[in-house]
Amino acid sequence: MNKFFAKMRGGTDLPPRAPLRHVALSWLGGFLAIAAVALATDISHVPLVLGSFGASCVLIFGFPESPFSQPRNAIGGHFLSSLIGLLFLTLFGAHWWSMALAAGTAIAVMQLTRTVHPPAGSNPVIVMLSAPAWSFLLTPTLIGSIIVVLVAIVFNNIPKERSYPKYWL
Repeated sequence: MNKFFAKMRGGTDLPPRAPLRHVALSWLGGFLAIAAVALATDISHVPLVLGSFGASCVLIFGFPESPFSQPRNAIGGHFLSSLIGLLFLTLFGAHWWSMALAAGTAIAVMQLTRTVHPPAGSNPVIVMLSAPAWSFLLTPTLIGSIIVVLVAIVFNNIPKERSYPKYWL
């Protein structure tokens, strides 16, 4: 039992601080991606902003080399997680247990399909709390995540030290 609790102490070494240039690029990329999604919403009068896109920007612009940040993961993870949330909402209604089942199922499905994108794990919770129509799958989920990835493809390839994406399919 002592070993179990000892593991909870953690280590003492913090990861190194990111270089200021990397921080500035992450900030600017996140700003541009959310600005693009919000501006597209204003122009089209169609909801394209999803709260989990802010967390997507942390990964896509802060850690563009991560498997979690790749287009397949960002778009596929958001799409599958919202789909699962909508399915569970339709089949079972919005309850604590259906929310939990939807979130757990979204995690498992993203792992099985190799589309894990941690911010997308919040989509079933968002779906259960807001009870949107099935159009939520297209807007904001699919179109919004595509806009974020398109901004990332352009922006993350401007600095010579970055290359994005690492893979597509």
